[in-house]
Amino acid sequence: MAKKRKQMAAKSAKKKDAAGAATTAAAGEKAVGRDVVAQPSKRSVVREYAEALGMAVVLALLIRTFVVQAFKIPSGSMLPTLKVGDHLLVNKFVYGVRIPGWGVRVFDFFHPEHDDVIVFIYPQDRSKDFIKRVKAVEGDTIEIRDKTVYVNGEPVEDENAHFASGSHSYSSGVRDNFGPYTVPEEHVFVMGDNRDHSHDSRFWGSVPIDDVLGKAFVLYWSWDSERFRPRWTRIGNSIP
Repeated sequence: MAKKRKQMAAKSAKKKDAAGAATTAAAGEKAVGRDVVAQPSKRSVVREYAEALGMAVVLALLIRTFVVQAFKIPSGSMLPTLKVGDHLLVNKFVYGVRIPGWGVRVFDFFHPEHDDVIVFIYPQDRSKDFIKRVKAVEGDTIEIRDKTVYVNGEPVEDENAHFASGSHSYSSGVRDNFGPYTVPEEHVFVMGDNRDHSHDSRFWGSVPIDDVLGKAFVLYWSWDSERFRPRWTRIGNSIP
């Protein structure tokens, strides 16, 4: 009997030792699992941030190149529609996608229309961008008589035109009397709203469609440098 009791006690002790070892191992595994989740490697965190930043930069460049770009008005050639210090957004997709560096346009479903305000590459200095209003499109014959614009022989409603009094920036020759001139294919004829102070197609000819960067559509900021304050009432206005 005593021998059997000793054998049973030994078996019971072995079972307890085995159970304790299994519990310890499981606890260790859980602890290791918690450590892995709670403490990710520094390298993986840096990589995640770098990938997110890279994607943001690529997305911003794609939007700026093909969709929308911001421009600032540096001169008064579009007064009173656009003032010096106005900041505007230009829709670069509306006239098709222009491939940077090639000057080739694809997906050009729409062309500039009469009275669109467009941003384009200045023909006489391709390092500069100009903004003007389209007054005639390809095939139109435009003529100016005593400051009145005629398209295809008919006077046009020119509600955005502004004529300054006093001294003028340009001589009254082609400024006030121009044409008749027929706009070539794939070109537009542009003029500034501030007619007496605008260097435009009257002086250097029409603009190729492939040089049009986009259509101006909204003011997102305006700064009055003379009064050193924002023009709050202009912010968010659409461009007529």
